[in-house]
Amino acid sequence: MANSKQAIKRARQNSDKYKLRHAQRSVVRTAVKAVKADIQSKDKAKAVESFNKAQKIIDTAASKKVLHKNSAARTKSRLSKAIKDLN
Repeated sequence: MANSKQAIKRARQNSDKYKLRHAQRSVVRTAVKAVKADIQSKDKAKAVESFNKAQKIIDTAASKKVLHKNSAARTKSRLSKAIKDLN
């Protein structure tokens, strides 16, 4: 357990930041799952629409340091490639 005032405050801040980032990461995962589901159903129009929404969510998470920028770019790239491969 934290003993000093500084350590108590840091522990509180870390806990709050964890909860916020955990929620944001969950939103990203849900958006990616939605795109993957549309790709699985082979509905290109719906997949493109959900990809555009997911792209914004992923970029926001990367800018807030919830995701690493390279991880965000890799995820968007893989989803984009999967959509392009739909025929």
